[in-house]
Amino acid sequence: MDIVASSDTAGIRIAPIAAAHIDSFHRALDVVAREKKYLSMLEATPLPETRAFVMGMIAKGNPQFVAIAQDEVVGWCDISRHFFPSHAHRGKLGMGILPAYRGKGLGRALIETTLKAAREAGFMRVELDVYEDNNRAIALYEKVGFASEGIVRCAARIDGRYIDAVSMALLFDDSGSA
Repeated sequence: MDIVASSDTAGIRIAPIAAAHIDSFHRALDVVAREKKYLSMLEATPLPETRAFVMGMIAKGNPQFVAIAQDEVVGWCDISRHFFPSHAHRGKLGMGILPAYRGKGLGRALIETTLKAAREAGFMRVELDVYEDNNRAIALYEKVGFASEGIVRCAARIDGRYIDAVSMALLFDDSGSA
């Protein structure tokens, strides 16, 4: 899939993650994590752990897509299926985009692609937590159908500051849409 949302995203393609993307994905993950604003992790896990995560996602058939510009991962979106059988209809969404690629429609393209794959994979519910001060992400999630389900008080502590998170979920309905 090629994104043609704007001239800013020309040449960026969205593809299912593959083993060949792992090193680049790891670098992108580390950049976003070190911003200490968006992710629970404050730096990427060691490369072998990232590799195991990605290969596990592929093996389990969990949706994970990357945005690629000039052979480098510049964004990602994934949904991890819950491991308890009674909760296997649920998945947890994670995503990130490198700073230079934000605000260009790439996040929406990534999340819509990943949600479509999740629905096709039999997910009924997709969940996420987003820091309450991340207004851009909250607006994106609402645009694609997520609804707030509550506040997780003191969800994270970064550099001595506690941050609340908004719990959001999207339930796929019977009509085939989110």
